Amino acid sequence: MVTSNSVAASDAPRPGRAGHPDPFFATARDLVALTKPRVTTIVLVTGGAGMALAPGSIGWARLVLAMVGTVLVVSAANALNMWWERDVDGLMARTANRPLPAGRMGEKAALLFGVALGLVSVPMLFAVNALTGWLGLFALVSYVAVYTPLKRVTPRALEIGAVPGAIPPLLGWTAVTGRLDAGGLVLFALLLLWQIPHFIAISLFRAEDYARAGLKVHAVAHGEHTARVHIAVTTAILAALGVTPVFFGMAGWGYGALAALFGAAFAVVAFRGLSSAMNEPQRRLGWARQVFGYSIVYLLLILAALLVGNALL
Repeated sequence: MVTSNSVAASDAPRPGRAGHPDPFFATARDLVALTKPRVTTIVLVTGGAGMALAPGSIGWARLVLAMVGTVLVVSAANALNMWWERDVDGLMARTANRPLPAGRMGEKAALLFGVALGLVSVPMLFAVNALTGWLGLFALVSYVAVYTPLKRVTPRALEIGAVPGAIPPLLGWTAVTGRLDAGGLVLFALLLLWQIPHFIAISLFRAEDYARAGLKVHAVAHGEHTARVHIAVTTAILAALGVTPVFFGMAGWGYGALAALFGAAFAVVAFRGLSSAMNEPQRRLGWARQVFGYSIVYLLLILAALLVGNALL
């Protein structure tokens, strides 16, 4: 599952009628915060894109089951991730206001909420079809039980975590087709590779936070220069990969031209990180934030272009 940003400082409970926090509203908002709404929104977009691009049709009942199941299984993974990392989150400025480290929610409540979401969502995905169910279960277990603990051990956790993070478009695809084939795997590969520069950029401008928390992210474990090289290389590969849907009949060359343009623009931004000017800390931080921001723009543009290109076939 695509990984996350902090809940905004506005997460403090809203005053009730007597000037005190409204317990129901505060609890509800903290439960929503556990699901990492920003990440879940991206998952909704990528899962919906996978469904829209898949050949064939899907009935309304299965469509609703697939989309709600996908959102809930990602929410379960995020909630359990926050439960597991409650101590680490308290050491990082961007996550210290999350419900658990801030003390607004008990550990048991967060654990039960995450487990409950998993128990509801996985059967929903199995009700769509067996393959979608198994993919959802694999994504949930691998994100929580493999990726999350490995973040404290190795920077390779990023690549490992990118696997469950890239499964949402496959869930949408298999909900329609009931099988794994080339088109779905292309979407999986695109989202998997997209996560690498996206999250390494975060590790660069949040390096102090990650070091304080003891997380083995690329910028901390390998140094900033190696992280910048990694961003440039993976972005160049992503730019080439972005054109491949044309060769699998998912869109025409109009899409291919746009994909090449978007990829080249992203690569130009990424390769700026290798210039000597980036040895100056403030410029390097500004560039890392630019890579992070453009990665989101790139993903939205490439998916929009692919959806339009597919519709025009």
